[in-house]
Amino acid sequence: MVKTSNFTVETRGESELDDITSYVENELRKSGLREGLATIFVSGSTAGITTVEFEPGLIKDIKRVFEKLVPEGDRYAHNDTWHDGNGHSHVRSSILKTSLSVPFQDAKLLLGTWQQIVLIDFDNRKRSRKVIAQFIGE
Repeated sequence: MVKTSNFTVETRGESELDDITSYVENELRKSGLREGLATIFVSGSTAGITTVEFEPGLIKDIKRVFEKLVPEGDRYAHNDTWHDGNGHSHVRSSILKTSLSVPFQDAKLLLGTWQQIVLIDFDNRKRSRKVIAQFIGE
């Protein structure tokens, strides 16, 4: 059986991380499914989804590493084309990816003790992000 739902996250942009684990857990409970696979997808090309230990030090590290890998101040052809200043956001999103799969059992996500699902909004402004949660199982 497949159940699809969605929720919205108001983000701050600028590579901020939002812990969305409780949102996904809530949607899983509502699905009525007990065992299967959850896919979490952010609609948009300037954000990404991953898992982390959601703690202040690691949050700073992730932001620092993305700035080193894909500096905001570099020149991006996207910015030359669209003049919106978020070329770095698109590149960062393409590296991280916009979806994640997590198995579930007994209607619980099989995440590690210190593992949370996070949305990282790489855009250069606040956004209202639509996140789709799709559950395949029984």
